[in-house]
Amino acid sequence: MIDLIFPDGSHRQYPEGSSGRDVAASISKSLEKKALLVKLDGRLLDLSRPLPGGGRIEIVTREAPEALEVIRHDTAHVLAEAVQELFPGTQVTIGPNVEDGFFYDFARDEPFALDDLARIEARMREIVDRDEAITREVVDRQAAIADFESMGEIYKADIIRDIPSGEPVTVYHQGAWKDLCRGPHLPSTRHVGKAFKLTKLAGAYWRGDQANAQLQRIYGTAWASQEELDAYLKRLEEAEKRDHRKLGRAMDLFHIQEEGRGMIFWHPKGWTLYRTLQNYVRRRLEAEGYVEVKTPQVLDRALWKRSGHWDKFHASMFTCETAEGEVLAVKPMNCPGHVQIFNFGQRSYRELPIRMAEFDGLHRYESSGSLHGLLRVRGMAQDDAHIFCREDQIEAEARAFVELLGKVYQDLDVELHSVKLALRPDLRFGSDEVWDIAEAKLERAALSAGVMVEQLPNEGAFYGPKLEFHLRDAIGRTWQCGTLQLDYVLPDRLDASYIGEDGQKHRPVMLHRAILGSMERFLGVLIEHHAGAFPLWLAPVQVVVTTITSDADDSAIKAAQRLRAAGLRVEIDLRNEKINYKVREHSLAKVPVIAVIGRREAETQTLALRRLGSDGQTILGLEEAALTLANEATPPDLAAGPLARAS
Repeated sequence: MIDLIFPDGSHRQYPEGSSGRDVAASISKSLEKKALLVKLDGRLLDLSRPLPGGGRIEIVTREAPEALEVIRHDTAHVLAEAVQELFPGTQVTIGPNVEDGFFYDFARDEPFALDDLARIEARMREIVDRDEAITREVVDRQAAIADFESMGEIYKADIIRDIPSGEPVTVYHQGAWKDLCRGPHLPSTRHVGKAFKLTKLAGAYWRGDQANAQLQRIYGTAWASQEELDAYLKRLEEAEKRDHRKLGRAMDLFHIQEEGRGMIFWHPKGWTLYRTLQNYVRRRLEAEGYVEVKTPQVLDRALWKRSGHWDKFHASMFTCETAEGEVLAVKPMNCPGHVQIFNFGQRSYRELPIRMAEFDGLHRYESSGSLHGLLRVRGMAQDDAHIFCREDQIEAEARAFVELLGKVYQDLDVELHSVKLALRPDLRFGSDEVWDIAEAKLERAALSAGVMVEQLPNEGAFYGPKLEFHLRDAIGRTWQCGTLQLDYVLPDRLDASYIGEDGQKHRPVMLHRAILGSMERFLGVLIEHHAGAFPLWLAPVQVVVTTITSDADDSAIKAAQRLRAAGLRVEIDLRNEKINYKVREHSLAKVPVIAVIGRREAETQTLALRRLGSDGQTILGLEEAALTLANEATPPDLAAGPLARAS
């Protein structure tokens, strides 16, 4: 007999070989009908699979979060079966889940067309209606290789060869179709449901290696209910409208071209936006006691080897060799350079903490296929800073950072969604004892700042654990931007020290921290969050003064001069076009305020102010308009004067 413990704490015994279905049926017939999977001691299993032993058990129904991941994976299998039925000779390779959905890579000589997706979806619905049973089979490794090769599935045979020798080879049968898979899976295709949608086509390389064969990737999404699918598709539609690349063109902010892959060409308006955000962060840091520095863009390999970055990161570094035999690397991060500044001269415990910030450019090699507008680039800057402190200062510094991050996110109208603690990776520097201390201190520091953390095993940096700060945007998406990393390793590797109160040398602790992370990535997120309609203080062009008739040109010029004198970023539009055309054009460019001047406004020295997103207009005298708009355009950290800067 096996002893099972249920979520309510009760115990029951079942015969050896009982399955999750048997357990569900013993509780109620209705639960047996609703059951999709079973979870034993946290491990998901097929409902029909004999339980390997006793433990804590849960019957998983469609409403459970774990079920959604399996629904998506089963939908990928249904996709693969549909493709092979419609396009005989197509080979299947891998079909994993991704965020909000799944993909499957196929080997096929003829490319898929977008029109094919509707046909494939229709066949997938037929397969769901067939209610094909999904069953698991453990197979002999060599027999499985021969079987898949006889079917022409050479990629599946390659995958089997790579399965570790002690691991079982499992095949799942889906009606007459089968696929190599670890599982688990739903009882039948009926349970997949029809709340799925194929979304796009893309290219891919076998095993992600450009030297290998090119494959065709079909992406899709799947949900537990049609309502959830409809809501997701609506979010996708909204995300498409907010795409920062489209808005970047429409607002004339930036562009990217082939000769500078992953590098941003910032246009005047985009660079104004960039500098406005950067200057805001700079003021916030200065108010918190940070000092700003600048370190070299290119440093000798020797420094990167001492820091440990060369061994762990050199594949992502841009390097060159000089005629004198020097091997130089363009910096991908600032931390080794900041340690050099800390090391220049003798430091005292009385100086700590030293909060050292830098906004300089960084460069990291990313494969061309992974580049994505501002969100994934090769050239970037960060609101980067490193805090050198004593151990007894860690908690206070971490708490101050979390509080500062909260102020910045509030000012930028973004919501802190969650905080995650990334723990030691398999490849790391430092002893387990050091990691034990670092992880415990960082978690305590987060808790002292009033932040609950979710643990992420194996996700830390090679030199220390880190807190990841995830924000939520206007349409519910989450983005990891801010980070706080606790590092005992780098100060030791680069021989950083200070003279303690006892007159002896001590190692400082190093906190790597960023609130926005990559400026480029954060601006991409911010553009999409606001859909380009920035609050007045951030908008690259705050006011456009435009005329109805050429008789008002002189008044428009004077109005623009007065608004600029009030500190506003102003453009003037004197074109001989209809006013509705000009208003529409500037609205599409997301200009927050359009100041219209006709004959009446010219005579009365007034402005007709049209706000973005509003059909109405407000008539104000020029002086009142200048003062009102200048007050609205004051950055939030300056809005209450010097006291706000010190808060």
